[in-house]
Amino acid sequence: MVDKVVSHRDSLLANLSHLLPDLKTLYMDIHSHPELSMQETRTAAIAAERLRTAGYEVSTGIGKTGVVGLLRNGPGPTVMLRADMDALPVEEATALPYASKVTATDSEGKTVPVMHACGHDMHVTWLIGASLLFAQAKDNWRGTLMPIFQPAEETAAGAKAMIGDGLFARFPKPDVVLGQHVMVGPAGVLGWRTGTITSAGDSFQIRLFGRGADGSMPQASIDPVVMAAATVMRLQTIVSREIAASDAAVVTIGSLQAGTKENVIPDEAILKLNVRTFDAGVRERVLAAIKRIVGAEAVASGALKLPEITPLDQYPMTVNDPEATRRIADSFRAHFGDDRVQEAKPTTASEDFGWFGAGWKVPSVFWFIGGVDPAIYAKAKADGKLNELPTNHNPHFAPVIHPTLETGVEALAVGAQAWMSGSN
Repeated sequence: MVDKVVSHRDSLLANLSHLLPDLKTLYMDIHSHPELSMQETRTAAIAAERLRTAGYEVSTGIGKTGVVGLLRNGPGPTVMLRADMDALPVEEATALPYASKVTATDSEGKTVPVMHACGHDMHVTWLIGASLLFAQAKDNWRGTLMPIFQPAEETAAGAKAMIGDGLFARFPKPDVVLGQHVMVGPAGVLGWRTGTITSAGDSFQIRLFGRGADGSMPQASIDPVVMAAATVMRLQTIVSREIAASDAAVVTIGSLQAGTKENVIPDEAILKLNVRTFDAGVRERVLAAIKRIVGAEAVASGALKLPEITPLDQYPMTVNDPEATRRIADSFRAHFGDDRVQEAKPTTASEDFGWFGAGWKVPSVFWFIGGVDPAIYAKAKADGKLNELPTNHNPHFAPVIHPTLETGVEALAVGAQAWMSGSN
């Protein structure tokens, strides 16, 4: 039976070398034409056209720009493969010949630069490649393949939008949900783990209310700048003084906005903060501490009104099903070899991928694929400078195309075929 499974896998991947030149061109094209969250019309159209040409049933506009494909190939499991499509409001600094020069209007009406600084262009290309392989080798698998191209992962809105648009009612319930992400790591190496692999993420805007005055008469004010500064400093004690050393949490204040002129004390200040946690109990403690500290600092400052706390976005923890993850890891080791398949640590990056498996109540597995030139990664590691490599969301982030491209296509195909080999 093992030989039969290997034969099916090899046959499924046989056409990959012929697809790679076109996939490389496709990747560079998508990288050059990034689109902000919920604006992914061009990318979605490309994905839909590729699926239709390959013989998939295609539904578009799911959750605004989402695309769902179905390729039915006899009785057997249904496997969902997911890729996210959106880019970020980041000005690219890679100097690549296919670097983005795109600008767009964001949700607040501002003109911003746009870049695929998180690798979603690679994710789309991976999924198109894997989908084509399955369409071209239908004798080597049985079941239904369901590729999903999701909008707005960067704003935590896309998975929920697709679900809210009837994803669960309109399409077959999968037996497993699979996804992957390019990350900092040697290209060609895969990282997996059972249990939690990415953190929960919660973002908030906090509006602090003071009383404005002339800068020369601070006694007439309730200074929201001082209130904000004290709040920021006290929020930093949550992780250091309220969370056990054996637990993990991150509290980051990424924005503090107050006033417009040096001699005018403003009426209010706005903080924007982000929280990452790996445990539901820790998350509850951190969020409760934020609310307590923000309110107490306002009272201590004599504010006439309690702060206004507005949720901005929320990501669930991505939790890999143990049994399904072991099946994936075994399939990866059989195909890539032990040296290219490594157990990963959980990361404080966050994803909305988890909503699919949790909502459908089916196993899901998410894994990482390195995107850094192996020689560059090895030198940075030897020099103790891994933290200097451009990370996701950095203007210099640019996965090396090979072997990142073929590794991701192979991983999706091998992972899906672990359920649909036709050998059971």
